[in-house]
Amino acid sequence: MSNYTAPVEDMGFVLKEVVEIEKLCNETGLDSSTVDIIDTVLDAAGKLAKEEIEPINKPGDSEGLKIDGSGKVTTANGFKEAYQHFVEGGWGSLQFSPNYGGQGVPFVVAASVQEMWHSANMSWGLCPLLTQGAVEAITLNASEDLKQRYLPKLISGEWSGTMNLTEGDAGTDVGSLKTRATPNEDHYLIRGQKIYITWGEHDMVENIIHLVLARLPDAPQGIKGVSLFLVPKILINDDGTLGKPNDLKALSIEHKIGIHACPTCVMSYGEEGGAIGYLVGEENRGIQCMFTMMNNARLTVGLQGVSVSERAYQQALSFCNERVQGVAPGFKEHGPIIRHPDVQRMLANMKSITQASRALTYTACAEVDYSLSSLPLEDLEKHQRRLGLLTPIVKGWCTETAQEVASVSMQCHGGMGYVEETGIAQILRDARILPIYEGTNGIQAMDLVGRKIISDGGLGARELITEMKECTKNSSLTGMASTSQLGRLTRSFDDFEAAVSIILKHSENKELIGKIAFDTLMMIGTISAAWQMLLSLERASNAFKNNTSSAEFLKEKTETVQHFLDFILPRYLSNFATISASSE
Repeated sequence: MSNYTAPVEDMGFVLKEVVEIEKLCNETGLDSSTVDIIDTVLDAAGKLAKEEIEPINKPGDSEGLKIDGSGKVTTANGFKEAYQHFVEGGWGSLQFSPNYGGQGVPFVVAASVQEMWHSANMSWGLCPLLTQGAVEAITLNASEDLKQRYLPKLISGEWSGTMNLTEGDAGTDVGSLKTRATPNEDHYLIRGQKIYITWGEHDMVENIIHLVLARLPDAPQGIKGVSLFLVPKILINDDGTLGKPNDLKALSIEHKIGIHACPTCVMSYGEEGGAIGYLVGEENRGIQCMFTMMNNARLTVGLQGVSVSERAYQQALSFCNERVQGVAPGFKEHGPIIRHPDVQRMLANMKSITQASRALTYTACAEVDYSLSSLPLEDLEKHQRRLGLLTPIVKGWCTETAQEVASVSMQCHGGMGYVEETGIAQILRDARILPIYEGTNGIQAMDLVGRKIISDGGLGARELITEMKECTKNSSLTGMASTSQLGRLTRSFDDFEAAVSIILKHSENKELIGKIAFDTLMMIGTISAAWQMLLSLERASNAFKNNTSSAEFLKEKTETVQHFLDFILPRYLSNFATISASSE
C-alpha cells in the first residue's frame, strides 16, 4: 500500500521561514537565486520520489539482491533505471562546488530533497547518501589531482562512493583495524577485509570509489596510526577513461532485518597482490579525514529519521481514514477509526514529532552552510559550535523518535500492520538501523556530553539556551500558545541549563557521565525540538500576516505546535529526573 506524497508545503515553510534561506544565502555568499527556485526544486524532487523511486520500494524489499561467484551484485528491478533518471536530473550535484560540476546550492536545500528519497525508498536513498559523504571527504582532504580525477563523476552521480571503516574485530574501535597499506611508487597497495560496507558493490554505476581506512607500516598504534585511501573499483587511465579492474571484490552481502534492497557488503582488498589506493590527506590522520564525511553523514542519518517518520505518519493517516470499526464518542454509527480519541492522539503525536524533527534537522543542516562560509571568525566559531552541538542531537533524537513513530503507525494499523502486505512492517524494519549506524546513539550521547558540553565548559550549550529563552519573549505568540505552554517551555530551558551544570560539576566522574549521557541527549533533543516548534509557530504567524501562507496552514501549524508542547515536551522531565537522581 503506497501513500507517500512529499510534504512540500511544510518543507518549503521550514526552508523559507524557519531556516530563513534568503538570509542564509546573503550572509554566506551562496547563490541567492536558490530562494526563487525552492518550490520548483521541491515539486520536481517530489515527483521523482513519488513516481519512480517509491514504486520500486516494496518490490525491492521482496526481491532483494543477487551476488554471483565473482562478487557481482545485481540490484532489484527498477533500481538501476530510477538511479539513471536521478543522474540525468542532476540531483546528486545540488550542494557541491561548481568547480567540479556541482550546482552550489545550500546544503540545507539538498537535505530537504534527500528527505524525499529516504521517505520513498530508504534502501535506494542510501546510495547517493554515501556518495555525498565520499565527495565531502575528498573535497576537504584530497590533493587537487585526486579531486580533478574523481570528483566530477562522483558529483554527477555517474560513479558512487562508499566509506570502509568496520572490520570483524574493529567495529566502533576503529583504532584496532588490521587492513594494511604498503607504499608502492606513486600509490599504495591495500590488503584487508571490511564488513558492513553500504552499497559496496552494485550495478547502478560504472565505477565505485571506496574510501578505505588502513594502517601504514610502522604507523603508531591505535587510532593515531590510521590513514585514509581512495581505492577505485576500476582504475582510471591517464586520459580519464576507465582502465582495468582493481584488486578488490565483494565476498558476500549481509542478510539484514531491513533495507533488503541495499547491498551491505563484505569487501576484500588485495587478494591477488594488493588493491591500488591513493592517500587522502596526511599519513596517520585518516580518522580526521573520515570524520569530515561522518559528521554530515550523521546529520543525514537524522534526516532519514525524519523521512521514516513522515512516511509512517502518512501511511497511518491514510489507513485510519479508511478503516471502519466501532462507534466513536459523539457518533451513533460505525465509522473510520480516525474518529476515536486514542487514534487521534497517536496521529497527533506522530505528526508533531515529525514536524519538530524536520525543523530541528533543517536548522542543523543550515549550520553546515554557515560553518563553511567566510563569515568573521567570531561568528564562524559560534556556528561551528552550534553545528557540533546539534549534530549528535539530530542523529540521536530524530532516529530514536523515528522508531516510535514507525511503531505507533503499526499500532494504528492494528493486526493489518503486523502482516507484510500493508508495508508498515517494512518501514519499521528499515528504520531499525538508524540508531545503530554512523555511530550508535550511545556514542552520539557520549559525543554530546564529552566533546560538545564538557570540552568547551558548556559555552555552546549556554549560547543555545540563551537563544531559546529569547524565543519565548515574543509577544506575537500570545493567544497562539497558552500561558501554561509557554511557562512549561521556559521551565524546560531552565532545566536544560541545570543539566549542563550537573554535567560540568561531575565531569571527572566518567562512570556517571557515561550513565546519564543518553538521558541528556534525549532531554536536550526534546527541548530543542520544542524550541524549533515554537519558532515555527512565530514564523507561521509572520508568514500569514505577510500573505505568504494561508490561514489553514497557520491553524494546522498552531494545533501541531500546541500538541507537541502539551504531549511531547513533558517527556524531558523523566530524563531530567534521572540525571538529577543519578548525580545525587
